Amino acid sequence: MITLQRGHAFHFHRGIVSHDLLIGESEGITVRATSGATLVALRPTFAEYVLKMKRGAQVVYPKDIAMILLHGDIHPGAIVLEAGAGSGALTLGLLRAVGPEGRVLTYEIREDFAAVARANVEAFLGKAENLEIKLGSVYEAIEETDLDRVILDLPEPWRVLPAARTALRPGGIFVAYLPTVLQVHTLVEELRADPSWTLVSTFEALVRPWHVEGRSVRPEHRMVAHTGFITSARRVVPPAPAAGRPPADDVPGGGAGEPEDPSGEEKLSNEDG
Repeated sequence: MITLQRGHAFHFHRGIVSHDLLIGESEGITVRATSGATLVALRPTFAEYVLKMKRGAQVVYPKDIAMILLHGDIHPGAIVLEAGAGSGALTLGLLRAVGPEGRVLTYEIREDFAAVARANVEAFLGKAENLEIKLGSVYEAIEETDLDRVILDLPEPWRVLPAARTALRPGGIFVAYLPTVLQVHTLVEELRADPSWTLVSTFEALVRPWHVEGRSVRPEHRMVAHTGFITSARRVVPPAPAAGRPPADDVPGGGAGEPEDPSGEEKLSNEDG
């Protein structure tokens, strides 16, 4: 992946290609290197750009970005909070999905990562007026409210749940991207323990390319397998206690079994003998 400049040249193992052969020409043209080798010149797709762009932190892979955008239901006009920015791969995907009418707020604790992320975004999309990168920890607080989506690429997303519950509008979607199943287990347990969250789901995406040539049709020997787990949940309004009945926590014994006998005598069940 190169940035074209007048008077410059691209050097590779099969020769040299002058940038001037490409500047001003149509995308998709074929050019020849000094060795006679032919090359096709195309603008990079978003997926290609993500894998080739400058990195600060490890990027979220294209296959996972696609699943996050789909299962997070990132739509035009949405207001999305992201943490952390990393190298800006997921940020780019979110910006393209929300469109000019939407907004992406990104929390990042490292200034160098924030700078790399912004540079990568601007190199691919140009100046993004609807992107705000905030230096700070989302673990400490989320200032924004009435968000449509919260997307986290952090090692301990369960620490953000109380703030995310307040920041997300009812019906909003929470998504976390995690590398290990132990992290997923902790997050899912915390989500299920809070009635403000429902429809908790976890999955991973595996991409297996195929070799198709003549009669040789088979899976490729190598594939992009596990990169991370995606966990999503919906923010809901917890159901109110039934009329005339106190919440389970207010019932003596935590709501499990019979209420205490006013006489103070213990009651034995058949199982107790």
